[in-house]
Amino acid sequence: MRQRIISGAVLVLFCAAVIFFINETFSFGLNIVAGLISMLSVYELIKALGLLTKWFLSVPALATALAVPLMWGRDTDLVYYAFVVAIFGSLIVYHQEVSFREAGVLMCTAVLIPAALKTLVLIRDMNPDYAAYYILLAVFVAWIADASAYFAGMLFGKHKLCPEISPKKTVEGFIGGWVVTVILIMLSGVFVSHVTYGGQVQVNYFSLFLIGFLGAPISVLGDLSFSLVKRSCHIKDFGQVIPGHGGILDRFDSVIFTAPFVYLMVHYLPLLTAVSGTGVAP
Repeated sequence: MRQRIISGAVLVLFCAAVIFFINETFSFGLNIVAGLISMLSVYELIKALGLLTKWFLSVPALATALAVPLMWGRDTDLVYYAFVVAIFGSLIVYHQEVSFREAGVLMCTAVLIPAALKTLVLIRDMNPDYAAYYILLAVFVAWIADASAYFAGMLFGKHKLCPEISPKKTVEGFIGGWVVTVILIMLSGVFVSHVTYGGQVQVNYFSLFLIGFLGAPISVLGDLSFSLVKRSCHIKDFGQVIPGHGGILDRFDSVIFTAPFVYLMVHYLPLLTAVSGTGVAP
């Protein structure tokens, strides 16, 4: 428990520092970080599927996972096209060494993971003035939901949520995490408006409420989805990079689902608006 809390705190501080500093001094740094997380996540998945030795699948998947967050516009489409061609070409040449099921699972996840993490970059580019807060929301709505559900489940959990997929998750934990996520996300808006910007920025609390209210169950969906992959691979964690938390993919599985959701919310229902006449950038 202590190890999990310490590792989680360090990870939160690291991500917050990365998001703030790379947007201030080196904006492309976010692309690089997203690409590395994407590639490491796909690597852990390839290892879990037992496909590391099958270079004709692993190399295109890793290259795609790294490249997509670094690309702009239609370049991403070309990367995905090359990836799909490479996978099907490999299936034809090496059809006796690999099954379509293995290649299909890898192809789906190697497309999903970098595409989802790329939305963190899209959030930054959409509104650079408030990018740090928006990106933090995309990441922390998942982590808040996970951490609060974990502790609520420990304290009150009695009824299993999905025992065949994730035996430790409980209905009480899910509800507790849901409520805490909404409250903390709403409070973050108050903090940003009155502390960070000194009341010079107006917050759309309805949009913020929706991010917390819908983001929490979306986060759980992401967690359960990758738990299903782990059970099919007969493993507990995708890796041991983060003590008490497992691998990179174990920590970012929910973010893969919440980041695109937050991007859509911010795109259609902007969260922060400068108060007229304050001089704060819109």
